Amino acid sequence: MEVFVARGYHAAAMDEIAERAGVSKPVLYQHFPGKQELYLALLDESVGRLVEAVTGAIRSTSDNRQRVNATFAAYFAYVGEHSGTFKLVFESDFANEPAVRARLDAADRECADLISQVIREDAGLRDDEAYLLSIGLLGMAQVSARYWLSTLGSIPRDTAEQLVGRLAWRGISGWPRTADQGNAGSHPEGGTNQPGSGRAEPPAEQR
Repeated sequence: MEVFVARGYHAAAMDEIAERAGVSKPVLYQHFPGKQELYLALLDESVGRLVEAVTGAIRSTSDNRQRVNATFAAYFAYVGEHSGTFKLVFESDFANEPAVRARLDAADRECADLISQVIREDAGLRDDEAYLLSIGLLGMAQVSARYWLSTLGSIPRDTAEQLVGRLAWRGISGWPRTADQGNAGSHPEGGTNQPGSGRAEPPAEQR
């Protein structure tokens, strides 16, 4: 993993990987027929951690504001705590390989499906509309987390998570919960009821 992260797929050598792993090259090939198979195994592990983190964030609470914050925190933690392994997922020099692309696309779909299900159920949007919003939220999480890492030290992680999470929430909370749309004061565009909370949104000067 360290060799692939440091050198990228194309420059990584099986000789160096075997040496770092403390095994002979023939032993390495007994477990993995080639470099691509080894890379894909590591990629599966990395992608699995991310999907597991997002799944945990979505299922950790029924309060949608907390869900938004938890999901962004999952991305920032993934980028910041796994010794650069996020590069295999977000910055791979082998991303155009069909087997790699398929895994990355599948991970995005799985995460987007989790988020769009909540949006669809709570906001009453069509499947394609909810999925589009979920892809937008995922893109915001990925890009902002990677940018934060590139400027590491200028903004504490918890502050960065809160800033971007607040931005996302101010957008997605514009859709009132389906269960609350019949309540007085709700509006399909702005809405006074925040999804997942059932509480009236405070005046702008208090937010």
